[in-house]
Amino acid sequence: MQMLSSDLISELLLGMRLDGLHYNRIQISPPFGVRFGDDPTRAQFHFIARGRVYLRTDSGVVHTLEAGDAVLLPRGGIHALLSDPSIPCLDVTDYSVTTICRRVDDIHACKAEQCRSTDTLIFSGCMEFDLGGMHPLVSMMPEVMQVGTLIDRNPELLPVLEAMAREVSTERAGFAGILTRLADVVSASIVRDWVECGCGDAQGWVEALRDPRMGRVIAAIHRDPGRNWTVEAMASEMGSSRSVFAERFLEVTGVTPLRYVTELRMRLASQWITRDRMSIDVVAERLGYGSQAAFSRAFKRTTGKSPGTIRSPRTERETRVA
Repeated sequence: MQMLSSDLISELLLGMRLDGLHYNRIQISPPFGVRFGDDPTRAQFHFIARGRVYLRTDSGVVHTLEAGDAVLLPRGGIHALLSDPSIPCLDVTDYSVTTICRRVDDIHACKAEQCRSTDTLIFSGCMEFDLGGMHPLVSMMPEVMQVGTLIDRNPELLPVLEAMAREVSTERAGFAGILTRLADVVSASIVRDWVECGCGDAQGWVEALRDPRMGRVIAAIHRDPGRNWTVEAMASEMGSSRSVFAERFLEVTGVTPLRYVTELRMRLASQWITRDRMSIDVVAERLGYGSQAAFSRAFKRTTGKSPGTIRSPRTERETRVA
């Protein structure tokens, strides 16, 4: 398998954001089945601190998770954690909770009055997962990404997982905040390893990134999305004729060069407006549009919405979303 260059890996991961929205520390006695959300725009992270757990996806595939395992579902979706694959499920939002801090709840679902060392202990997080301009990669990722597949290549993760196990088990002062940060580190490491290993079986424009000349063009577009990118300018970056470049680009990415540039700009615009609270006129200028009106027309033509309609107060961080 041809690997991606370190420069392109840096380009791919530069805009990555893994933002934890809400976490649950779950202590639960077998038998149990806990179902998690159906929002495909949010990733889900699970760490098994104690016990054996089966993860069943909506497609029916079952994965076995042992104590010390961590798993990332980059597209979230309906899935369940179970003590046995045949156990019926209860939605995670149906359990009674105790709030530990603003983003972390504690779920006690133990048979005994006090949870015992034989009960299962899980730390789960619902995350906003954004790869910046490289967001199309998310749809190409596996449904389930386990940390166990990368430990041999990244042994430095073992102490992080061990620290997670200690924090979730001992409940020392400030443990919730520490756990959320460790969960972000493990999740980001899982994504980085997948990218470094050539993005698995992903096809399409990932193939372009493995082509040094085409990869150079895509990296240049992402570094300077506001440049006046004509097909001629992109072909010049590749060092080929306009027709050869346009044909090759469409072949490996599935879109025309100009369409790719426009979609990248609109993804970046959405992030800057909603996440970074950037003014629309500044976004228009950064993306190379001569006026706010021209940018707004392009945005609505591409996304079906006007820039103003996506600028709403971000209340979701204050609600329970896991």
